[in-house]
Amino acid sequence: MLGFFNTWLVLAEAIVRRRDFIALLGGAAAIRPLGAHPERPPERILYFTYSAGYRHDVIPLSKVILTRLGSNSGVFEVTATEDTSEFSTENLERYAAVMFYTTGELPMSDAQKRALLNFVRSGRGFLGVHSATDTFYTWPDYLDLVGGYFNGHPWHQSVKIEVVDPGDPLVAFLGNSLQVEDEIYQISDFDYRGSRVLLRLDPSSVDLGKTGVHQRFYGWPLTWTRYYGEGRVFYSALGHEPSVWQDDRYQRILTNAILWSTRRSP
Repeated sequence: MLGFFNTWLVLAEAIVRRRDFIALLGGAAAIRPLGAHPERPPERILYFTYSAGYRHDVIPLSKVILTRLGSNSGVFEVTATEDTSEFSTENLERYAAVMFYTTGELPMSDAQKRALLNFVRSGRGFLGVHSATDTFYTWPDYLDLVGGYFNGHPWHQSVKIEVVDPGDPLVAFLGNSLQVEDEIYQISDFDYRGSRVLLRLDPSSVDLGKTGVHQRFYGWPLTWTRYYGEGRVFYSALGHEPSVWQDDRYQRILTNAILWSTRRSP
């Protein structure tokens, strides 16, 4: 009888220990930080490089660099394409932002154009580099999206660029100015009221008397951000030369812009 009683005590103690262990697990779950959650998967960026006009030699290099930047960041991944069929409402749902390095009147249907605008307007990102402003001159809605049009490049040289707002997190690391050698765009039809200029040409670093120079009251904006509906839009006129794409500063600007446009910071 005593042996039976001892066996029962051992079993009861084991049951209590098991209950205590389960309660401890429950408590650990209860005190898990409120912000704890599974790591977010990388945001997908659609990089569209269709050239209906002049085709830039740097496009293949730009794909390699953007892919590497995404891989290094762990925050985004890049899908490069020249297939306009990606611009459907269903297909665009897979992406957090679209980036254009394009020229001319792209062969997109009205439905594809609407899908792009609705994509950005609903809160996704749009980024344009270099000749993205040399695109869709006959589509006014595109001008409303990107904020300005290419209007000649009278300078192809080393220039000084002003950092208009050194406190902006996209360009704060640059300080007050930078020197870059590139093809320098002029912008017409610029929506200066609806755009936040980040970088602007320092006119003292170029010949303003050169043929083809257009002096406008807003100067020569080279990089800006804006909003389109709920979406975030970024554009930089830089990016013609391979040396610019290989420049750590330009790569950091683009990385920051992708993070900003997809609301992942900075």
